[in-house]
Amino acid sequence: MPETTGARPGSGRELHDGLAPEVLRAGPPPVPVLAAPFSARTADPGGSDLDLVHAWMNRPHVAEFFGQAWSRRDWAGELAGQLAGTYSRPFVVARDGTDVGYVELYRAARDVIAGHYPADAGDIGLHIAIGSPGDTGRGLGPAIVGAFARALFAVDPACRRVMLEPDAANRAARSAALRAGMRLLGEIDLPHKRAALFVLPRTEEDVPG
Repeated sequence: MPETTGARPGSGRELHDGLAPEVLRAGPPPVPVLAAPFSARTADPGGSDLDLVHAWMNRPHVAEFFGQAWSRRDWAGELAGQLAGTYSRPFVVARDGTDVGYVELYRAARDVIAGHYPADAGDIGLHIAIGSPGDTGRGLGPAIVGAFARALFAVDPACRRVMLEPDAANRAARSAALRAGMRLLGEIDLPHKRAALFVLPRTEEDVPG
């Protein structure tokens, strides 16, 4: 794959115009502290973290639905861009000390999904990729989603909902969301895909109306 330059490939989802002051004041997603056996660290845009994320994203089982089988240079720009802004944060997730997946947290009210449900300034969206195909279908995805949701609710009182929007055709991801206790709000059309929009509310009162 050729090296490319210019705007980082993942920058098209973030909204910039007409954002309410409370949405901007929310700042970047918090850094959650996961309960054992999981841990998460902010992905370093250089060195071993970059190598790991780049390799995972170019594996067929991830590339099929994540759609980010980019060059190493593009992933360096993507991770650095996330860390420089306030819209999203990238994480490498480990289980029992072994790196197993990649998670992005993003401010849902500043994302294209905000046009498809009544987004609150504190809502946090989540993207997840399991690095090894041998780890898929074994409950790892739901466990990671659950671990992040619990940690986010604990660290950020303003977070009322955790959102997930996998490709509508990704049956494994949809099943994982349901197993994590999420609720399907419906299918939505985003600029880059048709998605299944899921929510995990803090309380019953936080289920979108």
